[in-house]
This record gives sequence, C-alpha cells and structure tokens, in this order.
Amino acid sequence: MRYFALLLALAAPAGAQSLADGLRARIAGFQGTVTLYAKNLDTGATAGIRESDPIRTASTIKLAIMTAVFDAVARGKIKWTKRITIRKANLVSGSGVIGSELSEGDRLPLRDIVHLMIVLSDNSATNLTLDVVTANQVNAYLDRIGIRTTRSNRKIRGDGTQLAPAQGWSDFGKQPENQKYGIGVSTPLDMVTILERLERGELVSPEASHEMIAILKRQQDTTGMRRLIDDPIANKTGALDALRADVGIVYSKGGRIAMAIYVDGMPKIDYGPDNPGSVLISNLAKTIVEGLARK
Repeated sequence: MRYFALLLALAAPAGAQSLADGLRARIAGFQGTVTLYAKNLDTGATAGIRESDPIRTASTIKLAIMTAVFDAVARGKIKWTKRITIRKANLVSGSGVIGSELSEGDRLPLRDIVHLMIVLSDNSATNLTLDVVTANQVNAYLDRIGIRTTRSNRKIRGDGTQLAPAQGWSDFGKQPENQKYGIGVSTPLDMVTILERLERGELVSPEASHEMIAILKRQQDTTGMRRLIDDPIANKTGALDALRADVGIVYSKGGRIAMAIYVDGMPKIDYGPDNPGSVLISNLAKTIVEGLARK
C-alpha cells in the first residue's frame, strides 16, 4: 500500500473520525496513490489526504484554461465570436467530436470550442483554445488570482506523437523537472479553491463564474463522482493510463460540497467505465458527501 497520512479538519470530532474511517475503508487495498481535498462551502467543514501535494492533472487542467479564457474575454483581449478554423494539423486523439465528426475547414466560434473542451473533454478543442489563450497566458492569469501551484504545461499530444516536441509549451512546462506532470500540474487544494471561488461568483465576474458553473454541470463523463450521487454536480474529469481524476461541486441537501480527487499509479491500463480508479472516486465522493453534509 502506497498512500498517505490521512488528515481531516471537521467541525465535529466524532464526524471527523467517522469520515476518516470511511475513507480508510474505501482506500484499503487499492493499488495506487490517493490525494484529495473536500470542503462543504456552507459549513466550512473539510477533509484532506495529502491535499497540498503536486499531482498530474490530466484533463482537469481544462478547468483552469476555461477560467483564463473567460478572463481574456472580459478584459477585451478576445471575443467569444472569434471563428476558429479546423485544420488537420490541429487535431489529436481523445474524447470529443472535432477530430471525428467535423470537417477540415469548418469554422467554430471560440465559445463553442470552450464548451466542447469541458462538456466532452475534447482534446482537439483544448489545443485550439490554447492557440488563442496560450499556456503562458493561463499561468499568468492563475498568478493574478493567487493560484501558484496549478500550471498549464503544454498542449495535448494525443497518442504521444501528434504534437511537435516544441509546440504549445509554457515556460514552466519546458523545465525538465516539470515535464513529468504532462499537460498540467495542480493540487487538490488548488482545485477546490478555484471551484469555491467560482461558486461564490468571485472569478472574472459573478455572471462569468455562474456561466462556468453551468458549463461544468453539462459535463458528460459519469464514471466518477456522478456514478453514485443523484444530486446536481458541476465537475471536470481527467484520465491517463494510470490515473483517474474528478474535481467538482456536489449540490447536496447537506450543503454545496466541493471536492478534488486524484488516483494515480494504477498498474493496469483500463479505459473502460469500470476502471478501478473511477470506481474508487465514485465511492470516495459518496463517502465525502455523507461525511461532510450538514446534518
């Protein structure tokens, strides 16, 4: 077993112990590492497992990219109506429709591209977005809002050969010690901080924050926290060969519970819906909601 010291900070000590036991039971025997952070935005109760450790984001970095695009639009740097042309050179493999269903030469507005990046986790849409708001610009925005561990490293390389070695990298991502993180790096604490500020209407503007939450609510991957929870959820998932991730807000009757869960180091590649990492995330999310919900 390769995980953690479990640290919980909850309003009630008895509840903290109960949640700690529940999380330990869920993780027992899992082949991989677990990092997570969760916060009930209404009560302030929190739970964490190595929540400040830097982790590979996979597609959850698209949350940070989206916030940077909304900021650039709000500051008049770009327009949502900007038309982006689909070119074969822009396309990479991965979830979505741009590479498989649209024709070369089609032109989509930036707003549609960003929606595809989040709702379908379209990798080609992500790269097209990073042509408009670069990874360096994403990181500069994160600096401005005080998020300094989360970084967009580069465009997505698809199967590993579909992006030229020097194409689409941020200055941070070019540093050899950061390339192990792939397309992005963050912490569960950072991701929950971004989600909380969105939910409170504090990023870009109240209207922009609420629009971003609405986009996250339309996200279509149901293999993680959406699997066992019937409450409304605004979230973004991520997947790599050995990693599964889910960051989002569960709008439970016991409070709005923001969480970021990452599992990595799984020994077997499995992109099916019942990947052990996805199943574990679903169980952890349910345990967290039950443990942090206002009674």
